[in-house]
Amino acid sequence: MPYRILKRKDLIPGQTILMVVDAPMIASKSRPGNFVILRVSDKGERIPLTIADADAAAGTITIVFLVVGKTTAHLATLREGEDILDVCGPLGRPTHIEKSGPVICVGGGTGIAAMHHIAKGHHQAGNRVVAVIGARNKDLLLFCDELGSFCPEVLIATDDGSRGHKGFVTELLKSRLEEDKEIAEVVAVGPVPMMEAVAKVTLPFGVKTTVSLNSIMVDGIGMCGACRCTVGGKVRFACVDGPEFDGHAVDFQELKMRLGQFRTEEKISLEKFRGQS
Repeated sequence: MPYRILKRKDLIPGQTILMVVDAPMIASKSRPGNFVILRVSDKGERIPLTIADADAAAGTITIVFLVVGKTTAHLATLREGEDILDVCGPLGRPTHIEKSGPVICVGGGTGIAAMHHIAKGHHQAGNRVVAVIGARNKDLLLFCDELGSFCPEVLIATDDGSRGHKGFVTELLKSRLEEDKEIAEVVAVGPVPMMEAVAKVTLPFGVKTTVSLNSIMVDGIGMCGACRCTVGGKVRFACVDGPEFDGHAVDFQELKMRLGQFRTEEKISLEKFRGQS
């Protein structure tokens, strides 16, 4: 069953794309933390993308993706009114959300989009949400206005200081944890080094820390084994056991090593696709 693209927007030209997709059944069941698996063509691979937002009334889901490989480059060529061949979901375990107290949601890069859905869920549960987002510069920041619509505070860090704090999100996070002893949980979604750094910052404060390992997923149903990760000394599969885990229990060194395993092949595939298109 094809899924129509109702809206397409270049959040960062040639790099980060937002699509609103007509998917009523998926939208009705989607929860923060869920993802979908999609195919662009009948001969293409299946890739997982986290749901950045869902509107059950409109019957739509929003996906945001970074063009990093052949399939995302192919997906980026589609325009409004065109169809994605297959979309399967919602998949994965939804974020555990309850009214627990103030929550800090940290996002970096494209992970800000996925964090947005989680932050909105905490807001709807009655938790005060502080958003902390970061990027290399102001032009690479995502979802600032969307987060500002329900977060009383959106703290921004950029590497070059072009907007907000000059430095890293972890510096803003540490300062906030020192000021506010009532924080019930920290949620981090973004590059693995950022999530690892967040977990290191929160550990001395004894604050529950949740990280999303969506970047290591492949088939999304636990069959390929590519998303194996070690959490608390036990093997877990990010797609079926997660994608969210206790950030203080994740073996980040193993995770980083496995994430880089196929970078050469991915680069060759992307270059070949661009040479043909």
